[in-house]
Amino acid sequence: MKKRTLWLAGLLCGQALAAPPQVVLHAAPSTPDRKLHGRFLHITDIHPDPYYAEGTSQSSQCHRKEPSDDDQRAGYYGTPFGVCDSPWTLTNITFEHLEEHWSSEIDFVIWTGDNARHDEDHEIPRPLDEVFALNRAVAKKMEDVFLKKGIPVVPSLGNNDVWRECLYLSFCGDVSELSLAWQRTQNTLSPGPNEITDEFASIWDAFIPSGFKTSFRNGAYYSLEVIPDAIAAISLNTMYFYHNNKAVRGCLVGDASDPGNLQFDWLEEQLEMFRARQMQVWVTGHIPPSDYHYFPECYYRYAELSLRYQDIILGSLFGHLNVDHFYFVEAADLDVSPEKDGMVPHSSEGTIFEALMTNFQALAKGSKHLNYDDYAVVTVSPSLVPNPYLPSFRVFSYNISGLGSTTVGVVGEDEYLLMTKKERASRWKHLPYRHGDDGNDGRQCMGAGYRDSWRCKLRPWRSDSHAPSRQNTLWTPLGYAQYYIPQLEKYDEKDGPKFKLEYLTFPISSLHLTEGPVPLRNLPKSLREAGVTESELAPYELPDLTIPSWLDLACELGKPREKKLRKQFKKYMYMGGEDI
Repeated sequence: MKKRTLWLAGLLCGQALAAPPQVVLHAAPSTPDRKLHGRFLHITDIHPDPYYAEGTSQSSQCHRKEPSDDDQRAGYYGTPFGVCDSPWTLTNITFEHLEEHWSSEIDFVIWTGDNARHDEDHEIPRPLDEVFALNRAVAKKMEDVFLKKGIPVVPSLGNNDVWRECLYLSFCGDVSELSLAWQRTQNTLSPGPNEITDEFASIWDAFIPSGFKTSFRNGAYYSLEVIPDAIAAISLNTMYFYHNNKAVRGCLVGDASDPGNLQFDWLEEQLEMFRARQMQVWVTGHIPPSDYHYFPECYYRYAELSLRYQDIILGSLFGHLNVDHFYFVEAADLDVSPEKDGMVPHSSEGTIFEALMTNFQALAKGSKHLNYDDYAVVTVSPSLVPNPYLPSFRVFSYNISGLGSTTVGVVGEDEYLLMTKKERASRWKHLPYRHGDDGNDGRQCMGAGYRDSWRCKLRPWRSDSHAPSRQNTLWTPLGYAQYYIPQLEKYDEKDGPKFKLEYLTFPISSLHLTEGPVPLRNLPKSLREAGVTESELAPYELPDLTIPSWLDLACELGKPREKKLRKQFKKYMYMGGEDI
């Protein structure tokens, strides 16, 4: 334990000099002269491991043992396509790269959780103080690289950031003394306030808006205006929706005190408030919403709110799965169907790729009759940890054209923005309502199996085909560029790795516009020269990331004859590794 104590003490040194608080009320830092770039960073699942040791075996989580096979040997900067977590060398070089190449090019950071190592080495169990220390260390890097420059950072709680809590156990002692306690408390977070929400309120003190300091301790969720009066990010605590969390009750109708229901009630209030102010929102969190990962009733609530507030939700950003992909929350998910309810959730059938292609093929078959009102997009980013693929992050670009000034301090008063808000508010008043339960049979909702389901409690909603999530306009997401470290295993102390562009979603023709979506210096040489018309680094050439554009891509992927496109998608999805 001496080694651990010294390591923890070292991590906590220097924490006294914290960055200035991020917010006044719900807004981002007061930096009136900071310019908007129309870009933001999404980074997730960093998983630093203080016990990672170069040259050790993957069978020991890269903690000890000399491997008999060189392919299983832990590398200096990490072990690609393996089972080990990130060495600090990888975490450090990543933040150095972000500071040098991106900290002057982005407007805010979405950081979606899992900043502690996985607890899979029974010889070195992971105590809660280590989880907290690792999160403090990564938070300090976020402060130093971004927050001190006035760039808002929006963290979310991951499932590896919360345990272990002493729940449902007849014994609660030192974790090294009881394997059963170690296993049964994984993925568990009880209703707040509790030790974990209290500690993260301290760890993220510089990031959490002052108006949410107290309420954060109750549930570890909050919102932040990353561009005051224009764009907000809502950070959800997905642990209260996660079906593996046995300390919550699953968002059941009538259970007003369930932490999942309390969070959805709060989320609806936030969305209604931002709609009233004609602001746009990014919804962020760790565990992506699905009928496979969430309690059923929690998923129904998430789906309903995503569709009802489609007009202000720009997109949903998640991590956790470490696999690059996207999918849709659909109105059909809210239908009452005894036949459908008896089916196995689609995410549990085969690999993620196979499940997606099955879903996309169904979309392609009905593409002539798609109603864009019925869909919301979920994007899942790959991880920084090279488990099971390669270190990665992505930078999104969004539309800021038309603004008279891109100075953060005055954007909220910009004439073009005010005019746009006024037009949207006027249009909204005249849009017809759509009844959320029009696809459900009222007689079925009277049955015992459904009367107490959120699917039979749907609110009427209306949709706006001119919203930024549906049409390329101010604040619309335009695309992203994804960076990774190929051949991670070949680098050592003398030869550091370099992040390279893996792919981007933009049309090549957009890269050389006056205000291009990616700074030319952060593009490979093959894309810097004007006149390039084709590149394997631009496989999709999406005009934007609106719901229609995502559905168009899904429908193309859903056509079995599009073998080349499917092959490219699968290659980028798994970075050349094995399917999961």
